[in-house]
Amino acid sequence: MGAHHSHQPRHSSAEDPSGLHRLALLVIAPLAVLTLVSMVWLWPDPLPTPDGQSRLPEVTGTVTGLDRVECEEELPDEVNGCGTAYVALDDDSVQGAPRDGELEAPLPNGPGAPELAEGDGVILISTETPDGITWAVVDHQRGSQLWMLALAFVVALVAFGRLRGVTALVGLGVTFLVLVLFVVPAILGGDPPLLIAIVGSAAVALTVLYLTHGFTPSTSVAVLGTLAALALTGLLSALAVATMHLTGFTDDLSAALGQTYAVNMEGLLLAGIVIGSLGVLDDVTVTQAATVAELSRANPEYRGRDLYRAGSRVGRSHIASVVNTIVLAYAGSSLPLLILIVANNDGLGNVLTDQIVAQEIVRSLVATIGLVAAVPVTTALAALSARGRW
Repeated sequence: MGAHHSHQPRHSSAEDPSGLHRLALLVIAPLAVLTLVSMVWLWPDPLPTPDGQSRLPEVTGTVTGLDRVECEEELPDEVNGCGTAYVALDDDSVQGAPRDGELEAPLPNGPGAPELAEGDGVILISTETPDGITWAVVDHQRGSQLWMLALAFVVALVAFGRLRGVTALVGLGVTFLVLVLFVVPAILGGDPPLLIAIVGSAAVALTVLYLTHGFTPSTSVAVLGTLAALALTGLLSALAVATMHLTGFTDDLSAALGQTYAVNMEGLLLAGIVIGSLGVLDDVTVTQAATVAELSRANPEYRGRDLYRAGSRVGRSHIASVVNTIVLAYAGSSLPLLILIVANNDGLGNVLTDQIVAQEIVRSLVATIGLVAAVPVTTALAALSARGRW
């Protein structure tokens, strides 16, 4: 008889005894509608080509031969030396191409120039000069290699994750579409980057989490925890950027983006913090919700407070490892600039307060605070959902 009663909490857990799942849906449903309406309202118009901006047409081909000669003078950034590359075009109908489809181009040199070998697939651009059309090799073709790597990624994910792996791929596709079709064009169109990032991140969280993990109480708890932490991250990032007077202009690329496309670089910095945080937040919130659910099934006698304490212990371990991941990810993305700053032999204080480094510190610390806040919120909601009593 005692054994029979010991299983009652497990049964009631499956029925959501607290009604928290229904309550969560009452909160999530209006947020989903608001997100959808916001996306429709903010949906960007097709982007016009900037006046006076024209990208040189690119063509592809294969290196059929290299004719190297001795350089008349020393090259400051020699990569291939002096001479000529012979390239057979993949499409010999390109305007200005030789009749036989094979053209000549000087061997490229300088920082970042592609190192050529016979048989390489390359990308070229043409320039009209008074003496005719000249060609320059600017990069390697790498489409086939990327497709092979993508195929290996899909096979590995589906082979191990099976159905979950398939849903994860679909979720990844949704994330990519939201970024490419909504977030980036809307920011280029002049809409507030922080608002666009929050709306886009909410759309990804609401769609991908349910798509990947199913329509369950645990997923709803993870969604609520993710959205709450995202809101906190947005507020903290706005406060930090304003009080530290960060502009988002850190290099030539950001300056060119701000001047050419009139993008609000401070807002773009905020948007990057929010979107970057989402990738770690959904990992933590889903893990916490799933952990509490499993603890509830494994320990039917646990009350809500017991589940919260046990789940929090797991969360602390998870946070400790994820924080290091965040810092290393941001440091890795800005490593060349960081090396350049340190190479100037400035003091540690000057290095840390330099805008480039300070911007990455703000990214890391704000994302970490949002991450830390997500753990107790998600764990408490999951414990209440599993037991219905504290």
